[in-house]
Amino acid sequence: MTVRTTLPSFDLSPERNAAVPPEARGIARDDVRLLVADGELTHGMFRELPDRLRPGDLVVVNNSATMSSAVDATLEGEPVVLHFSTWLDDGRWVIEVRTTRRTPYPAQRLSSGTVLRLPGATATLGTPWLPDGRRLWSADVTTDVPRLLAAHGRPITYSYVPQRWSASYYTTVFGRVPGSAEMPSAARPFTERLVLDLIAAGVALAPITLHTGVSSPEAGEPPSPERFVVPPATARLVNATKAAGGRVVAVGTTVTRALETAADPSGLVHASRGWTDVVLGVDRPARVVDGLITGWHAPGASHLDLLVAVAGEETVAAAYAAAVDTGYLWHEFGDSALLFGPGGRLSRP
Repeated sequence: MTVRTTLPSFDLSPERNAAVPPEARGIARDDVRLLVADGELTHGMFRELPDRLRPGDLVVVNNSATMSSAVDATLEGEPVVLHFSTWLDDGRWVIEVRTTRRTPYPAQRLSSGTVLRLPGATATLGTPWLPDGRRLWSADVTTDVPRLLAAHGRPITYSYVPQRWSASYYTTVFGRVPGSAEMPSAARPFTERLVLDLIAAGVALAPITLHTGVSSPEAGEPPSPERFVVPPATARLVNATKAAGGRVVAVGTTVTRALETAADPSGLVHASRGWTDVVLGVDRPARVVDGLITGWHAPGASHLDLLVAVAGEETVAAAYAAAVDTGYLWHEFGDSALLFGPGGRLSRP
C-alpha cells in the first residue's frame, strides 16, 4: 500500500528544524508558538490555547509514555543502533536498524536470520514488518526488552537533533502507560498549569492510549500498525460532546488515528482496543475529530495526509505556507498548530 500525498511540496530550510528543546532556548514548554486555522489564520502562543477553545469542547489526549527505545548494537562487528518500535502478540519485537549516523541501515544488507548483538542479548531478524518494506523487521530478542531499554536505552533521535537529551525531555504531562517508541510530541507543549487553565475555562479532557512506532521517513511508506485503546468513558465523552454541539479536538495524529479507528461510519465512537492500520487521508476523511493540535511535519511525511483528513487540503496548505513564511520551528521540539475542519469552524458562535 502506498500513501497518496495530496499537499503541494514545500521547502524546509535546515534552520527551521528545532534542534534543541524550548527549555534549552530559555522558554517554557507552553511558550512555543501556536498557529490557529479556524476559518482564518491567526498566530499566538501555546499557553493561550484555552482562549482558542470554547466551554463544552473536549480535548482528547494520548496517555502513552515514551520508552528509551534506541540501543547500541553490532552487526557482524559493525556498530549500529537498534530502534525498538513495538512488541507483537507472540513475544517478538518490531525493530529498525540504523547506522551510527542515524540514517537507515542499507536494506540490501539485512535479511531473515541476520543476528544483531545487544548488551547481554541478541536480536535475530525474522520477516519485514510492512508489505514490500525492508526498513522495519520482526525480531526474536533473547532478553526482557523493557529491562534492556531501562538499562541501556536512550530516546530515539534523528539527525536534526545533534545533541543527546535525557529522557525527561521526551515526556509529556499526560504520559502514564509506557509503550511508545517515540514521544507523542503534539502534547509536549502542555504543562500542568495549562491543563488547569483548560479545565477552568470549561474545556474537558479525556485520554486514549496509542503506542507510537518509529517514524516513517521513506516516501510512500504508509503508517505502521499501532496498538491502541479507546476506553468506554472516553467514547461516552466524545459522543456526548458531539451530541451537545461541542468540538472534539485531538492532541496529535496518534489520538486522531485512535478515535477514527473506534468510530463507525456515522461518527459514533465505541470503546475499542487492539491494533489499528487505518490510514486517513483525502479518501478516508475524519468522521469524529473536528480539530487537532499538531506539530509541524516534514515535506512528504504521511502525517500530512492525516491533517488533510481532518482540516481539508486548502486549510493545511495555507497553514503550512504561513508557517514557512513566518519562521515557525519544526519537529518535536518546535512550534504547534491548531487546525479545525469545516465542522469545527461552522460550530463557532
